[in-house]
Amino acid sequence: MTSSGKWDGERQAVRAVQVAFDVGDEVSLLIRREALELSINPSDRVRQILGLTISRKPVRPRLSISLSESDFEQLAEQFGLSLDDRLGIRRMAAEKLIEHLSKQDDGFSVKTDYNEN
Repeated sequence: MTSSGKWDGERQAVRAVQVAFDVGDEVSLLIRREALELSINPSDRVRQILGLTISRKPVRPRLSISLSESDFEQLAEQFGLSLDDRLGIRRMAAEKLIEHLSKQDDGFSVKTDYNEN
């Protein structure tokens, strides 16, 4: 059985090892802040600092969390929506995040064209 370039790439990916650096809270926070300012994720910033290549294409920055069924229930009740209206719950949650920042007196303004997918 011969291997194609695609499978060679898969084998290479399988050989990759996740490495965690215990550098302390302050260093970790500063690297995260740099990554945010550069609109990249922290692991890509670490790769840049170490002189490694970044193979990923830039992606649209998003905030994400995992929501349990009980989280959806709580949010649906909070927003006065049906539990089945997952898109509406996500829309209202995004609006609440934007509203939270808009209340701060730091000149914050935002476009509301967030991704609803």
